[in-house]
Formats: sequence, structure tokens, C-alpha cells
Amino acid sequence: MDVLGAAHDDFDSVVGLTRELIALPSRGGVDPYEPVLDAVRDWLRARGLSATVLTDDTGEPVGLTCAIQGARPGPRWVLDACLDTAPFGDEAAWTHPPASAIVHNGWLYGRGSADSKSGVAIFCHIAVRLAAMADRLRGSVELLFDVDEHTGRFGGAKRYFQGDFAGVIIGYPGLDKLVVGGRGVYRAKLDVHGTSSHSGGSSVTPSAIEKAARLVRALSTVDFPDGGPEFPLPGKLTVTAISGGHGFSVTPDLCALNVDIRTTPTFDAQQAEDVLRRTVAAVDADWPGTRPTHIEVDTCWPAYALAADSPLREAMLGAARQFGLAVDPKIAGPSNIGNYLAGLGIPATAGFGVTYVGLHGADERIKLDTIPIVQAVHHAAVLTLLGVPVLW
Repeated sequence: MDVLGAAHDDFDSVVGLTRELIALPSRGGVDPYEPVLDAVRDWLRARGLSATVLTDDTGEPVGLTCAIQGARPGPRWVLDACLDTAPFGDEAAWTHPPASAIVHNGWLYGRGSADSKSGVAIFCHIAVRLAAMADRLRGSVELLFDVDEHTGRFGGAKRYFQGDFAGVIIGYPGLDKLVVGGRGVYRAKLDVHGTSSHSGGSSVTPSAIEKAARLVRALSTVDFPDGGPEFPLPGKLTVTAISGGHGFSVTPDLCALNVDIRTTPTFDAQQAEDVLRRTVAAVDADWPGTRPTHIEVDTCWPAYALAADSPLREAMLGAARQFGLAVDPKIAGPSNIGNYLAGLGIPATAGFGVTYVGLHGADERIKLDTIPIVQAVHHAAVLTLLGVPVLW
């Protein structure tokens, strides 16, 4: 199959669907998701594909799925992209309104254009192409479009990924790299305790804020090992939030910290927890008469890296090479949904998509002429995974 020719044939339709989706605001935790989900479901239904809206335990929508089943038995592959977006931010800073979907000088502007409504549109068109040749496919391809991603809850993914999956291709922008791994994350909330009193009184009591400041300094001195020969990044610890006290006249007895630790194959979640607890215990010991610091684990996802011979990795990189693209496999510093999937034993790639500017910022936009090659690479990779020859 001539996937590049098919992508050029689909170009106007991909742009049209992307613009339609941008014009339907779907900011995570802000806008209702039904309009954008209905738009995708209706688009697929008009082309003979059935889509299902996923809901959480309260009945709220968290995603949309659609399956293309091949005629021959085989593994399940997933094309995954998010339909919810980051907030608009300062709308006055935008050249064009964030939901206007304006095309100017070859760029399509709008919140979600890059992350990841263009990815959704591309995957929808690939699904239609695959459905037309289902009799030649070995296994299945399933679409998952999450609307609970930018909230950090990943409700669609958590609802959907139950069972046996061969791998997931995550649609995310950026034409020069393919994310094949990422640092894991261990996040904890710390309640640091002091003793309250009147700040102007004659007696002096230990301030929870001063104790927390000592703890922050201690955490800043933690050293991390290298990630190992196949993992170029070390671990990392960041105190990302601090809150405590009220007014002026009370010595605070509680100060809360958020601690974000990035893990690697040589510094895993258990080691992160051990370092955190040892550091906390040492500071607590220096503040007698105060309650011990309470640690509550918030998130724990493992680091991951796909092996060089991973079928998923090689299908994507091989397709890119065939089209003359210099795409580098990359281990990402930030975590992504691939880390969550790694915890389930499901391999995933991410981070290959359209050229973009302004991700999560003002004037988010994508370069329209990069859409066909991105669609062609994904389409070719999926056909390879499904056992269908590709015409290069």
C-alpha cells in the first residue's frame, strides 16, 4: 500500500477534522468533554466505524475507543492520543484566539493543535484506511482518545488498559525524535509538623516552616547514580510546592511539601522512598518535641526503556528511515503515559508527530506540511505490525 500517497489524499480532511476539534474547547478539568467526543464519534460513524465513549465509576466521560479487527488472529495494537488540552492561559497573549483554528502562513493555530488533536485526526484517518483492508490484517488496531490526560488522572487509559496488549503508539508532536523510554516518577506529599504559639509571645516554639526549610535544604543535597549504559539520565529530586502558616501572629504547626523524584533503572521507586524516609528521619531527629513528618505517596510509575529489538520501536524507526527521516530514539526526562503502561507490562512509544511551536503556551501551532509524512510513518509502522507489506 502507498501510505504516503494515501496521506496526501487525506491531507485536507485531516486538517478539517483538526480544525473542527480545536474549535471545541476541551481543557482538562474546565470544559465539558461531550462536544469533542461527539464530534469524533460522529466523524467515525459517518465512515462506517463504531466508537464507544468510556466513562468512570461516576458516569463521567474519560475517553473514546474504536477497534478495527483484522480477519486473522493476532496481537492488539493501540493508537493513543489525548482529546483534552492544557488551559488557554492569558488569551490576550495569543495572536489568534485559542479556539479559532486559524491557518496562517502554513501554520494551524489553536490550543490542542499540537497536543494532541492533530494526532487524533491522523489516527482517525489511519483507522479508516485500515478498516477498508481488514481482510488482510493479522490482529487488531484500537484507537484510544483520552479526555482525562491533562488533569493528570489518565482516567481513560486506566479504564481501558485491562487485558493483553502488544503495544501502544502514543501520538505526541515532534518530528525529530521517537520517545522510547522515560524516567519514572515517585511523588509524595509531606506534612511537616512544628508547635504553634503566639509569634509575639515570650516563649519560643519550633516553627513548622523553619523545619520544612531545613528539610528542603537536606533534600537538595541528595546525590543520584547514573541511569546505566542504556539510560542516559540520572535521577532527580524537586520540591515542587510548599504551603503553611496563616496571617502574622501564629507560629505555624504544619507545613506541607510536594516532592517529585524522577527514577531510573539504577534508582527505582523503592530506593527513592528509602532516600526520602532517611532524609526526613534525620531532620525529624534534629527537631525534638515535634511530631514526625508524615509521608503520603501520591504517584509511583517505573522508569522504562524499550529494547533495541522491540518490534514496536523498530516498526516506527524503520518506517521513518524508509521515508528519509533522521529520527532519534530518545529517553525522556519527564514521565508520560508510557511509564504507566510500563507498570502494566505494555510497551509504548511516544513523541513522534507534527512540527510544533508553543506547546501549552500562547500561540500553540503546528506546521501543516508535516502532517502527511507523520501520517505515512504511523500508517506504515502499523501495517508492518499487522503483517501487511508496505510500498515505499
